[in-house]
Amino acid sequence: MKTNDLLTQYAAGERQFQQVNLNGASLYRAELEAIVLADASLIGTNFSGATLSGADLSQANLIGANLSGTDLRSANLRGASVIGANLSGAKLGEANLAEITLNGANLSAANLSKANFRAASLARANLAGAVLSHVNLQGANLSGTNLSYASLINADLSQANLEGANLV
Repeated sequence: MKTNDLLTQYAAGERQFQQVNLNGASLYRAELEAIVLADASLIGTNFSGATLSGADLSQANLIGANLSGTDLRSANLRGASVIGANLSGAKLGEANLAEITLNGANLSAANLSKANFRAASLARANLAGAVLSHVNLQGANLSGTNLSYASLINADLSQANLEGANLV
């Protein structure tokens, strides 16, 4: 699907874009609240500064995507593959990130308050300065993760793997 086609259909009220292929597309600062991109292929897509609050990106392939400064509050990214993606400064409050793969991703200065990371993989991710208050990280893989200056107030880290993580 072409980017312009998606934006035109979205503006006309369409929200269902499951399994769409938008690899390498630019959706910079796009307003796409409550869009459904479940099982979509979004490899290397630029969503920087976009609004995707309430979006369904479950099982989506976002490897290498740019989501810096993106509003993903209350979004569903359950089981998504977001390896090596840039989510610096993103807003992910109350998002469902259970079983997501964020290995090597940059989440520095991201707001992740009240997000669900149950059984997520964040190996070698950069969470420096991120806000992780009231976050569910039960059973998450945080091995080698940079959590320096991150706020972990009331975070649930039960059964999480913190081997080699930087907590200073």
